[in-house]
Amino acid sequence: MNAPSSHYRSVFAPGLFDGQVIVVTGGGSGIGRCTAHELASLGAQVVLVGRKPEKLDAVRAEIEAAGGKASTQAFDIRNEDAVRSAIAAVVAAHGRVDGLVNNAGGQYITPLHAISAKGWEAVIHTNLTGGFLVARECYLQSMQAHGGAIVNIVADMWGSMPNMGHSGAARAGMVSFTETAALEWAGSGVRVNAVAPGYIASSGMDHYPPEAGDMLRAMRKTVPAGRFGNEAETSAAIVFLLGPAASFISGSVLRVDGARPQVRMGWPMAIPDAQARQRRAVKPFDGFHLAQAPRVFQDK
Repeated sequence: MNAPSSHYRSVFAPGLFDGQVIVVTGGGSGIGRCTAHELASLGAQVVLVGRKPEKLDAVRAEIEAAGGKASTQAFDIRNEDAVRSAIAAVVAAHGRVDGLVNNAGGQYITPLHAISAKGWEAVIHTNLTGGFLVARECYLQSMQAHGGAIVNIVADMWGSMPNMGHSGAARAGMVSFTETAALEWAGSGVRVNAVAPGYIASSGMDHYPPEAGDMLRAMRKTVPAGRFGNEAETSAAIVFLLGPAASFISGSVLRVDGARPQVRMGWPMAIPDAQARQRRAVKPFDGFHLAQAPRVFQDK
């Protein structure tokens, strides 16, 4: 593990996003918080979006303490009027929106037969409709005139998402939206891509009930890489797609999952041991200086 640091340890060039305004939804925790820190460390003016002002204010204070620039917009991404007004406020305050990380989302564990229409719609609205609304308004109110880059956060839904069928359907829809927006908005100089995190040790795991703990802790055994990913490894993929080295990448999905979807029945899983997991090509990247293990992994 890298030595403790008081600042984000990004692999990208300092100043990469100087002068850019980047909106991060779900910026109050987890992958969104980590990504906001990395973008701010690289010079971006980050706009943190979420429903709870106190969480956004806490992350803003963290970023400012590290020398970065951040502001907040608290609203529900599922509310069309709220989205429209909030993006207008961002443009009024900062002049434009150069990038969007569509990270906000959520789901709960339940089999398909037990999902109510209300529960289904809540997850679809959060993981698909809300992301569409924020992307549309960033496009209409800024990117259509100035260009920009959008990264939508989806999930490892290839094949199936048992016990999370509502989320799988929404994430698959977001992949299709990503591909369509990449085509329709290309003429305005806008790139649209997605990042699909696999099993990431993030604070999002703390929202699952305690009885899911054993299942969550065992999931790494189904990953060929033999471990969970971390928030910094996901953030690095997002930052790459927002940046200039990805200027000819649009309509793509970058998976951050340790080859999890490639697992097949009949192929013996050779999980790397602790020594193998420290080899250069697969060693965990501990870039986020404020990262904390989810509670479900603590003291285990």
